[in-house]
Amino acid sequence: MRPGPVVDLHPSLLPIAFLLGTWRGEGVGGYEGMDAFRYGQEVVFFGTGRPALSYTSHTWWISEPRDGRSEGSPLATETGFWRVQPGEGDGPPTVEVMLAHPFGISEIYVGDVVGTRVELRSNVVIRTATARRVDRSQRLYGLVEGDLAYAIDMAAEGKPLQSHLSARLQRVSAADRP
Repeated sequence: MRPGPVVDLHPSLLPIAFLLGTWRGEGVGGYEGMDAFRYGQEVVFFGTGRPALSYTSHTWWISEPRDGRSEGSPLATETGFWRVQPGEGDGPPTVEVMLAHPFGISEIYVGDVVGTRVELRSNVVIRTATARRVDRSQRLYGLVEGDLAYAIDMAAEGKPLQSHLSARLQRVSAADRP
């Protein structure tokens, strides 16, 4: 279900309109020094009438219980905005993504939109004094057979850029599509 009133999509967002709606599915994660895990996820992209898509993501644990977590326990949440700028010359449109995480990190990504694929590179990562050290990350989003698939690579705690998360999500609400 989409938050807020129904609004027209701002024209600048047409290159990423394929993201609109509610998506739900499963993913896998891991990182050097961390056991692999499975998670469930719901992602919502919605327009506000302004030149930015609002974005929320909620994940929950679906792996075998460990570390005091049980199946269904919340994992991560992120919220933010996606904006599109015209590309230079005949180049693809660029996208700017601002994300905030409750564990003390905010990120700004920049990237390109090519068809139904978005490639993002971290531009700025800031953190509170108590947050873990994340140096940079990359994200790739795209439609695969109608599903939203993504992969996130991360460099953190002095470790090199490496695979961290990936998922394939099915659209459960198309009411937000233009």
